[in-house]
Amino acid sequence: MSLQEKYDRLIAYAQESEVADLSIVEKEDVLYISGHTSALIKDEIWRLYDEIDPDMRAGDLVLDIEVLPGLEETYEVKPGDSLSKIAKKYPGMTWQKIYEVNQDVIKDPNLIYPGQELRIPL
Repeated sequence: MSLQEKYDRLIAYAQESEVADLSIVEKEDVLYISGHTSALIKDEIWRLYDEIDPDMRAGDLVLDIEVLPGLEETYEVKPGDSLSKIAKKYPGMTWQKIYEVNQDVIKDPNLIYPGQELRIPL
């Protein structure tokens, strides 16, 4: 099995997620994957790697995925949501960060409504 076959789910996800400047090179029994993306996509790439090589002992993959600053995602508020509940869906996110970038939409952080579109900084 080649390294690209071993890491095919990880590679497919990176390609589907449109990681910018994606480079996949196999050299001397090591697979090098690099590119630029959001923190959310980077975290998912690392999660997939952890599934494939849970102990990270194979030493056959080098991931160099950098986070592009200023990326954000849109989230539609659902019934029962709060800023804290939404923040828990994004690693490293806080309700304060969500409130800060959405002050043009949210006047009171305790009052959000289903259907509101919120920007989530990534």
